[in-house]
Amino acid sequence: MANLKEVRIRIASVNTTQQITKAMKLVAASKLKRAQDRIQQMRPYSEKLNEILSNIMSNMEGGTSLSFNKQRPINKVLVVLITSDKGLAGGFNSNLIKTARKVVYETYAEQAKKGGVTMLSVGKKGLDFFKKDKELKFINDHVSLMATLSFESAQKVSEFLMSSFAAEQYDVIELVYAKFVNAATQRFMIERFLPVAPSADKKVSKTKADYIFEPAQEELLEELVPKILNTQFFKALADTNASEHGARMVAMDSATNNAQELIRQLKIQYNRERQAAITKEILEIVGGAAALEEKG
Repeated sequence: MANLKEVRIRIASVNTTQQITKAMKLVAASKLKRAQDRIQQMRPYSEKLNEILSNIMSNMEGGTSLSFNKQRPINKVLVVLITSDKGLAGGFNSNLIKTARKVVYETYAEQAKKGGVTMLSVGKKGLDFFKKDKELKFINDHVSLMATLSFESAQKVSEFLMSSFAAEQYDVIELVYAKFVNAATQRFMIERFLPVAPSADKKVSKTKADYIFEPAQEELLEELVPKILNTQFFKALADTNASEHGARMVAMDSATNNAQELIRQLKIQYNRERQAAITKEILEIVGGAAALEEKG
C-alpha cells in the first residue's frame, strides 16, 4: 500500500505542474496577441523605410559621405544580442546564443582573439551565458530593456549605438535577434546595423533612384538616417519580443500535453498496483478460509 501512496502523491504533483503550465500558456498567448499585432503593423513600414535607405545609399554620388555609411577596416566589433529575461521558452534563447556564438567565434574570430569584440546584451539570458568569456568586453547598461519595451527606451539605445559608431569606437555593429514568423516559428537573424549597407539587389543598385532632395542630399540624410535606424532597431526588439511569447506558448502547450500523458500512465500504474493488492488480499482470505476448513 505504501507504493500506492507514492503513486497518488506523484499524480497530484504532476497535476499541479500541469495546471501551472496551462496557466503560463494562457498568459503567453495573451501577451503574444499584443506583441504580434505590434510587429505585424510595424514591419511593412520598417521594411519600406529600410528599402528606401538602401536604395538611396546605392545611388549616392561618389563625393557624398555620411557618418553612418563609412566603411572602415574591421578591428572593433559590437554585437548586440537580444534575448529574453526569462526561460521556459523551449530552445528560443539557446538558438539565439548559438547564433551569437557563430558571429563572435566564426565571423569575427580574429577580432575576438585580439579583444576587439564587445557584446551589448539586451535580456538576461544572453548576458548570463557570455559573461564567463574573458575574451569579450561587455556593455550591461541595457540588459533590462525588454522588461519595459517602448519606442522611447529603444531609441536611447539606438542613439547610443549610432554615436558610438560615429565616434569610431566600433567599426561594425551587428544585431542578433529572432524574427517572428508565427507562434511556432522564428528565424534567428544576424543583421548589419552599422555601417548602413547599399542595397544588395543588383537591379536596385543599377537603377538610378528617382528622388528629389530638398535641402541638400547629405544634410537631409544626416537627419533622416537616424530616424530610420531607430525604427529598424525597435523592429528587431519587437520581433524578438513576439518570438519569445510564441516560443513560450508552444513550449508550455507541449509541457501541458506531456503532463497529461504522464498522468495517464501513472493512473494505469496505480490501477494495476491497486488491482494486484486487491487480488493478493482476496487470495490470502481464500487461503485462510481453506486452511480453516481443513482443520475443521
